[in-house]
Amino acid sequence: MRLLVDVSVLLLCFVSRVRAVFIESCPLANGNIIQTKAEETITLTCVTDPSIDSSNQNELQWYRNSAQVDLNEGNRLNQSSLCVQPITKEDNGVIFTCQLKGNASVNSSVELNVQFAPDLNDTEELSVEKQSDVVLSCEIRANPAVTVVWKKDGEVLDLTTGSYKTNSDGITSTLSMQKVKREVHQGTYMCEVTSSVFGIRSNTFKVTVEEKTLQFPLGPIIAGVVVIASTIILAIISRLDKIIKWCKRN
Repeated sequence: MRLLVDVSVLLLCFVSRVRAVFIESCPLANGNIIQTKAEETITLTCVTDPSIDSSNQNELQWYRNSAQVDLNEGNRLNQSSLCVQPITKEDNGVIFTCQLKGNASVNSSVELNVQFAPDLNDTEELSVEKQSDVVLSCEIRANPAVTVVWKKDGEVLDLTTGSYKTNSDGITSTLSMQKVKREVHQGTYMCEVTSSVFGIRSNTFKVTVEEKTLQFPLGPIIAGVVVIASTIILAIISRLDKIIKWCKRN
């Protein structure tokens, strides 16, 4: 029993000794997770346990995921700080690790949980021809995830009619319409997302359905004009003498 206790104490001391690097943060981390929002600022300070010696083993390194962060000469020994600003949505899930340069196994890490809203609040006007296919899309990438509703003229779309199809992959939501008809598809559409943190945001699409325009094949028309012009020129050349004589008589 005595032997087991001693082993436990030794193991605890060993773990404590290895964990000689700590990260302090503002805002405070919950465990190793720092929750923040886009456009905000966070500071990270890596400190070493004062109980370890002050040799070169106390030189610190920072990594952003697997990429080493460049540090000033005076920001490496015993204590090192990082300021990340502004936070962007691309920082979500990023892991910052501080470690001893001489012993990478002595390290500490924090992960960023960045809350951000989808990039919406735009208005787009579209003119489409009858019987054409139309796809409306809006970005819904967000943290936390959002719920999406498509509306037409202020009313939630009835997707059971077969006139519309929606698709969402967590990054983009699309509304598809095939062989559009003015009486069915013309109107104001809204991609409305609801976030538990950022509230309601939306994109608006004003769709106008126009009559089909007759499209003439340009290539054959040009070829026809060339043939006709060539025929006229050749006819003039072949009768050039007669034309000159007629002009002299008159």
